[in-house]
Amino acid sequence: MDNEYAKHEKDYIRAYEEKGYVSHFRVESNKLVSNNNNYEYKPMDVHVVAEHRYEGMSNPSDMSILYVLETNKGEKGTFLLAYGPNADADAAEFFKNIPNTNISDKANINK
Repeated sequence: MDNEYAKHEKDYIRAYEEKGYVSHFRVESNKLVSNNNNYEYKPMDVHVVAEHRYEGMSNPSDMSILYVLETNKGEKGTFLLAYGPNADADAAEFFKNIPNTNISDKANINK
C-alpha cells in the first residue's frame, strides 16, 4: 500500500508535527529527556502511539524506526532510532523497556 509519507522519515515527522507531536527527545542514563524542557521520563512514563520502520533504499542494513510518543506529562513528540548495526544501544534498551501496555497504534496516521 502506497501512502504519502512512505518516502522518508522526514515526511512522517512533518506530518506528526502538524498533529501536535512537536517535542524531540534524547536518551541519557536510561531516561528519555525532552530537548524542549529537559523533563526526564522513565520507560513506564512513555507511551508509543505509533511507529514506522524504514530500510535504506540503497542499503537494506541502513534501518531506522520512528517512534511517535506521548508522555505522562502530556508531552507529544517523536524519536528517530537507528536500527540494526548502527543502533544506539542505550536508546534501543530504553525503548525495549517500555511496558507492552504502553504500546499502541492509536495515533498512526496511516489508519
